[in-house]
Formats: sequence, C-alpha cells, structure tokens
Amino acid sequence: MSDEIKPEDIKKGLAGVVVDYTAVSKVNPETNSLLYRGYPVQELAATQPFEAVAYLLWNGELPTAEQLAELRKVERENRPLADNVKAVIDLLPTDAHPMDEVRTAVSAIGANDTSGAKSVMEAGGTAEDNLARSIRLYAALPAIVAYGQRRRRGEEVVEPRDDLDYAANFLWMTFGEEADPLVVDAFNRSMILYAEHSFNASTFTARVVTSTMSDLYSAITAAIGALKGPLHGGANEAVLHVFDEIGSAENVKPWLDKALAEKRKIMGFGHRVYKRGDSRVPTMKDALDSLVEHYDRQDVLELYTALESEFVERKGIYPNLDYPSGPAYNLIGFDTLTFTPLFVASRVTGWSAHVLEQAASNALIRPLSAYNGPDERHIEGYVATETEKEALERPEESA
Repeated sequence: MSDEIKPEDIKKGLAGVVVDYTAVSKVNPETNSLLYRGYPVQELAATQPFEAVAYLLWNGELPTAEQLAELRKVERENRPLADNVKAVIDLLPTDAHPMDEVRTAVSAIGANDTSGAKSVMEAGGTAEDNLARSIRLYAALPAIVAYGQRRRRGEEVVEPRDDLDYAANFLWMTFGEEADPLVVDAFNRSMILYAEHSFNASTFTARVVTSTMSDLYSAITAAIGALKGPLHGGANEAVLHVFDEIGSAENVKPWLDKALAEKRKIMGFGHRVYKRGDSRVPTMKDALDSLVEHYDRQDVLELYTALESEFVERKGIYPNLDYPSGPAYNLIGFDTLTFTPLFVASRVTGWSAHVLEQAASNALIRPLSAYNGPDERHIEGYVATETEKEALERPEESA
C-alpha cells in the first residue's frame, strides 16, 4: 500500500464519493422519494405515459400536449428495425444471453448512423443531434427486445403499429395481440420506475465513456454491459429464479434457512441508496397486485408476501424495485431472460439524459488508485539507454 494512502482513504465502489452535479434525478432524503427533475416518480407513474417521462428526462420539463404529440410522432416513425439490424441479431445464437443481443443490436444501430462525426461534443454530435439519436434508440429498443423473445421462441416477428402508444405497442410486438388496458398500465408504470436512478453503475459507465468524447452509441453500449451484471440490472432475473427455486409459500422458511446458512445473497432485497426501503416498491407492488387479480394468480402473491415477511423479519432488509417487477413481468408473459432487456428499454432514457448532461459540462473522468503491488524491481542484466536515463533523471513538473 502506498505510504501516502491509508486504508480508510480508499472508497471501494466509490461509496460516498460525490463526483459531479446532476439535475436529472435524486433521492430526497426527507421523503425517501426518487425525484425525476423534481417530480416524485410515484406521481409520474400514476399520471403520465412513459413518453411524457422520457421527454421530462431529456428536456427538464413535462411536455405540453403539442410537444408530446411531436415526440410520439417521431418515436412511432423510428419503431421499425433496419433490415441489417435484424440480420445482425439473426447471426447470434438463440441461446446467447438477450443482453448480448441487445448490446450488439445497439452497436449495429450506431454503425448505421453515418451522419458525420458522432462524438458527443464534435460536429455531428451537437445536443440536438444526440437528442435525436436518443429518441431513435428509445423507439427501436422495444422492437429489439420483442424480436429477441419471439426469435428464441421460434415465433415470427410482429411489426410495430403506429396507432398504439409506447407501452401498448411494446406488448403488441412481443405477444402478437393487444394487451388488456390494465396490463398496459402496469407495464407503463414499470417502465417509468426503471427509467432513471442518478449515478448508478450503468449510468456512471455511460458518463465515463462520454467524458472521453466518445459517441452516444458507445456510451449506451457500455451501459448495457454494466447493466447485465446480477448486482445491477440482472437482479430482476435472479428474483424469478429464486421464486422458481422456492416453488410455493410453504417452502419459504426451509428454503431461507438453507440459503442464509450458505451465506447466499438474496436478490431483490437491499439497495445502496435507500435505507428505509426503495420508494419505488409500493407503486410497483400495486401494479403487481392488479396483475395477480387480473390473471387470478394468488399463489404468486402468497409466495411474494411470505418471502418478504420472513426476510425482513430475519435481516431487517427491505425489497428493492426488482422484487415486485420480476413476478409482474412473469405474469405479463415475458421470459425471465427478457427482464433485463426490458430494463434497458426503460433506462435508455435516463442514460441518454446523462450523456447529454455530461457532454454539456464535460471533464474527463479519471480517478486515481492506490498501488499495493510489489515495490520497483528490475530485469537482471538490463542496461538502460541514454534516452531512458535522461527521462528518469528529468525533474518533476510543478503542479
């Protein structure tokens, strides 16, 4: 360990480190509410279509009726996938993880964009250009996710419709039939709840890439890679695996006894930011309750309640958003492997808002590290050149 750095100076995982300002979102410690541009997310989920929330994240204010209509027009025009993007997806094995599929498709969309330089801060990368790219990715991702699930099931692709809003069209492309309004509402709420969460791992990844003056597509592709991890976006998949493993409510206690004895991490519980429980959970739990009633699946609610009660009683750790969203997506009909791609389709709005914000006031993100490897050592018999000796003897530059 470096003599200048003490162990207590190391902030593993950057815990507690404030690296920049953001106006996109925050958790209000007084109300424990997640705020998007100042609005509590539960209020947005209860009153707004996802398109309006996307507009809010990108522009700072909720849209007027005219602004919402224009965004919807542009989004619907950009729903279909280009033939070469479909071809790239078709080249991938059907047993590849869907997040690999989504990441590759987004790269292909970026490669299709040949409208000049794509750096987020150079010609062709103005804020207006990158907002347009953000909308195009937002519009295309439902088709990518739906195409992937149908391809893995051996089903024909369902083309988008321009007479349905974002959430209803997403479900139409995935399942080939119009969803009940109750289901559309539950799905719309989930998309809003997942859209943004400040400097989480994937968002910070996008900002790091943007800080290098790379392009928006590279930033989003990198964010998708970060979201794939089970400690981040992959947690909602893990919740369903836990439910499948337990089976029914009466198995919760023995299953949890064994899981805790084995020191397993129980996914769907706990959060780095929230200390009094994830503020998004009640809204998503209400959506789950409506789906349970709609599909007549009280067994799902019984298992959900039993595991939550038992875990909170034993560990004092509360559910996060992934806990109710996993079973909700399962009831709607999404494959478990599709859950994290759904997260991408939502979070691309928050990611791109942060890309725009980072580019508007950029500084290269380059933290330091404390070295704890071997002291300097040398190769036996090596003789430095005169140029190397001069460089080694050069005085340090003043700060």
